[in-house]
Amino acid sequence: MNNITQNSKWEVSELNVIYHPNTNHQIKILSSTDCFNVLKTMWHKDLMELQEQFGVLFLNRNNRVIGYRLIGTGNMVSTIVDKKLIGCIALKVMACGVIICHNHPSGNLIPSQVDIKLTSEIEAALKLFEINLLDHLIITKTGYYSFKDEGLI
Repeated sequence: MNNITQNSKWEVSELNVIYHPNTNHQIKILSSTDCFNVLKTMWHKDLMELQEQFGVLFLNRNNRVIGYRLIGTGNMVSTIVDKKLIGCIALKVMACGVIICHNHPSGNLIPSQVDIKLTSEIEAALKLFEINLLDHLIITKTGYYSFKDEGLI
């Protein structure tokens, strides 16, 4: 006899999805420069040239920032990026657009093959839920590289 027929009562956890948005979305992203200027204010400046970090901006349909989430902090050359977490948060806040970003502690703004592959994977995953990957910025203290501006998105 299997487990299903042995148990007459199944206890399953009830899940709640709750999101309380700030109804006063002020920051609107119209360009990669806008995005870079927003990220500069939020990025941990002491770690910019020390450790790689990966963050995500979540946007509403009007490209206004819903919120920001730091996904990972790594070492001098890499960080772990949890794609499932990015998708989970985007769905929870009902984001229509996502901008991913990470820093290169070396100061090099050229994307690696790993950066390009990760961008493609995140874009494909978000597309399943009709969420647009709007850009991927690589940032340093002095500048940025935009995948969108360079035609990689």
